[in-house]
Amino acid sequence: MDHAEENEILAATQRYYVERPIFSHPVLQERLHTKDKVPDSIADKLKQAFTCTPKKIRNIIYMFLPITKWLPAYKFKEYVLGDLVSGISTGVLQLPQGLAFAMLAAVPPIFGLYSSFYPVIMYCFFGTSRHISIGPFAVISLMIGGVAVRLVPDDIVIPGGVNATNGTEARDALRVKVAMSVTLLSGIIQFCLGVCRFGFVAIYLTEPLVRGFTTAAAVHVFTSMLKYLFGVKTKRYSGIFSVVYSTVAVLQNVKNLNVCSLGVGLMVFGLLLGGKEFNERFKEKLPAPIPLEFFAVVMGTGISAGFNLKESYNVDVVGTLPLGLLPPANPDTSLFHLVYVDAIAIAIVGFSVTISMAKTLANKHGYQVDGNQELIALGLCNSIGSLFQTFSISCSLSRSLVQEGTGGKTQTIWLTTFVSSLFLGLDYGLITAVIIALLTVIYRTQR
Repeated sequence: MDHAEENEILAATQRYYVERPIFSHPVLQERLHTKDKVPDSIADKLKQAFTCTPKKIRNIIYMFLPITKWLPAYKFKEYVLGDLVSGISTGVLQLPQGLAFAMLAAVPPIFGLYSSFYPVIMYCFFGTSRHISIGPFAVISLMIGGVAVRLVPDDIVIPGGVNATNGTEARDALRVKVAMSVTLLSGIIQFCLGVCRFGFVAIYLTEPLVRGFTTAAAVHVFTSMLKYLFGVKTKRYSGIFSVVYSTVAVLQNVKNLNVCSLGVGLMVFGLLLGGKEFNERFKEKLPAPIPLEFFAVVMGTGISAGFNLKESYNVDVVGTLPLGLLPPANPDTSLFHLVYVDAIAIAIVGFSVTISMAKTLANKHGYQVDGNQELIALGLCNSIGSLFQTFSISCSLSRSLVQEGTGGKTQTIWLTTFVSSLFLGLDYGLITAVIIALLTVIYRTQR
């Protein structure tokens, strides 16, 4: 008998026997049935809520002041060098961003530096994310600028017969007052939402929604900065189709472009783009990324001062920045009824961008962030910061938000968010995208 015949005989004679009990439907239900947990009575819940134990007090302190939990466990030798390099790099980048985003917010540039200082201190104590950078953000600055320009337009008539310079200063002072009021109200809204535990809404802010929204916001920022790049004077637009109006206004005045402004802008753009590619290509060989933003600021400042670009070539410059910090001032609460809609939109957008980035980085590095505490932290940063004349802040996006691409229905959410935010404006666009995202979640749940 050869080997093939032995295999055939073994295959014909081998059997598998499976022995298991036979379940009927009533028996299966009885086996799988678990008793429902008896809910606690109101008296028990009140007793637990008002019971004061050392562990409960410690947990409450950890929850509202996260710094008390992570600071004692800080690994100095392991973390200090990375934190130092990261802090310097972030600070260098924050300087030009603060100045530029203040221009988007339609307030003098110095207020961008104020907004880069006070909120960072507040978030250090109350925030739960270890990696996000708090401060002025382009999207929020655009929204602040929209309401400031709407209430205090460029052609506003300042009473008192002031000259052009004093008229501009008076107009800027009014816009600062509007920005402070919006910031205070948005901070109060965020704080109240955090106390009321509304952080759960973060689960509806899907990654495609946030990515589409931020992409549209980048287009808004780009079109808003075109007039500064070309050195032309145009009217500032906000609201629906502001991207189209701003682009058309720049193109209509392109014949008046300032060649020197365009040259400086393109030079800095090339430096930053080339530096980013250089850092990415040689990141394994470099001990730390080369801070090209720092060199761009130093080089741009040196060229502007050395060649006297303002007087010789009529290039707009930031000008002299006042020394020191401003004393605290009370925001004008009488403007609340004019800005409450904008404040709600800013509060939601600021939280959505912050929590999405915080969750992304937390998942990447293996820790948790608390959406409710993030709302409280942002609320304190904005409300207390407004007393020191800062405008609304959020986290600053970076390349770490770039995630693996998605398809199918998630791409529908991305496209809807991008298109609606691009043409309807950032506030209406986000509302439209959230509605589409909720409908998509409901559709998936019901399938």
